[in-house]
Amino acid sequence: MAAGGDGAARQAELRRIEGNACFKKARLGAAIDCYTEAIALCPDVAVYWTNRALCHFKRKDWVRVEEDSRRALALDDNLFKGHYLLGSAMLEKEEFDLATKEFEKALNLLKSANSTNEMVEEIWQVLAKAKYLDWERHSTERVWRMQSLKEACESALQEHHFLSGTLVEDSDRSSDEYWQQIKLLSEVFSKATLADTPADVPDYLCCQITFEIFRDPVITPSGVTYERGVLLQHLRRVGNFDPVTREPLKEHQLVPNLAIKEAVQAYLKEHSWAYRLADC
Repeated sequence: MAAGGDGAARQAELRRIEGNACFKKARLGAAIDCYTEAIALCPDVAVYWTNRALCHFKRKDWVRVEEDSRRALALDDNLFKGHYLLGSAMLEKEEFDLATKEFEKALNLLKSANSTNEMVEEIWQVLAKAKYLDWERHSTERVWRMQSLKEACESALQEHHFLSGTLVEDSDRSSDEYWQQIKLLSEVFSKATLADTPADVPDYLCCQITFEIFRDPVITPSGVTYERGVLLQHLRRVGNFDPVTREPLKEHQLVPNLAIKEAVQAYLKEHSWAYRLADC
């Protein structure tokens, strides 16, 4: 039995390798067939399911992406690619909250492994998109409810003054009181919708190179904070010096700016529209 199992595992691995070769050549149908054979031989290997899910992802077959990624995660919940693919399927279904949770899991798995995988940037982009679309949907609902409430309050205020006899044409004093209350009511509702109103992000929350809101801020010995990925790219391609101060700088000197990172997270929590800027 053990020998037979080893043989099936070897055959499954050969099918996976063949599937990878087909995938690289964009022969998605052939790759799917290979991964399907591998799954038939060894259904408990999670990577076979994620590989096939990735083929479905390329084909935008979101139902099968969801099915295969869920099977993969049932076998191994620590597969960042499985969470990314499932999140993508949820995003297409406009289940933004579920998509956000899956993308965050994928991002956390990569970060906990101290990975420099290029997928970090891609996952951040789709996470920002999911967060923004979720805000946009709920913001529209909130604005509509607030406008309806504002109109109801204005009508009630007008009715109150009319019934009390204070809203008459020849009474400047009562008329002034009414319009002052209408103005105050408008100010109250304007403040209530302030969090849903896009504005400029504070400069201290933005990188001095990209002018975009921070994701992974690091501080240099000279006291300047940058986006980690952008600064590392500068150090590797341009030279070992601080872009602003021009002081000598090496990668090992960078320190995470946790205070700024917490400030960004707090800001995004209160102003989710800013995720659109992060997705630029």
